[in-house]
Amino acid sequence: MEVTFLGTASAIPSKNRNHTSIAVKAFGEIFLFDCGESTQRQLNFTNISPMKISKIFISHLHGDHILGLPGLIQSMGFRGREKPLTIYGPKGLLKIKDCIFNNGFNPVNFEVNIIEIQEGIVIETEDYIVKTAKTEHNLLNYSYTIEEKKMPRFIREKAIALGVKVGPDFGKLHSGQSVEVDGKTINPEDVLGPAREGMKLCYSGDSKPCEAMIQLAKNSTLLIHEATFLEEDMDKAYENGHSTAIQAASIGRDACVENLILTHFSNRYTDLKPFKKEASEVFDNVEIAYDFMNVEIVKDEKAKGEDKYKLIISKNFIG
Repeated sequence: MEVTFLGTASAIPSKNRNHTSIAVKAFGEIFLFDCGESTQRQLNFTNISPMKISKIFISHLHGDHILGLPGLIQSMGFRGREKPLTIYGPKGLLKIKDCIFNNGFNPVNFEVNIIEIQEGIVIETEDYIVKTAKTEHNLLNYSYTIEEKKMPRFIREKAIALGVKVGPDFGKLHSGQSVEVDGKTINPEDVLGPAREGMKLCYSGDSKPCEAMIQLAKNSTLLIHEATFLEEDMDKAYENGHSTAIQAASIGRDACVENLILTHFSNRYTDLKPFKKEASEVFDNVEIAYDFMNVEIVKDEKAKGEDKYKLIISKNFIG
């Protein structure tokens, strides 16, 4: 799983930080979480092709999270896109579609599906599941998780001991199918180990601290949480439905996540070092997002246990 921060600013962008958008490469797809103004331009400076984006997940309908949609969709049309695009988000998203398609003079000749979501499972495939929960902002906000589905480990020795011959039957058992050996049925549970947890990515959108966020983020490999303000401006955070760095770190701690990345910073701050300093008071594994920051989530071969992961951080910038 690979994460690229295309924009890390809150309401007003700065010279160095664009409006919010996060691209995720995983399971042979490219997902976009939120699509702030100029997201399509940010993509031009990375190795991410907008034509390969399959799904866009919108947290809420504030402009700094959605105003990039019209331009991105129009540019996809100019480039001759044929592949359908699906956009998920809160109630009201269909009205945004009406604005995009009923204004201007440039037709979009590919299918754009808009799905207004509710809490719970948004998508489930053989490889992954996307879930969402309502969290607390000053308008309806959905936070998201992408969870990898991971098959239990196939125990070869058990299968051989039960008379299963090396070959296609191994694959059938590992995929959940029973096989017959000398008139005896061998079931998958006879040769599979305990359930394994895969990678889990959680994205807050805009949210002040709440129990729903903690529950959604539980045991995440990586939590990406907004931290619009420092603690000295907690009153502004509360008034506008946002979190401080310490509050975001507390969510990470209480949800038992492995790694935390803070983003969505107010432009009142030019030095972001205090964000990491404050967050580190309550949570150890904290990073501060910057535009074009690239995070690869890979299995940690040195860690004890088979379901431990680590982050490899670099810069996805080719401009």
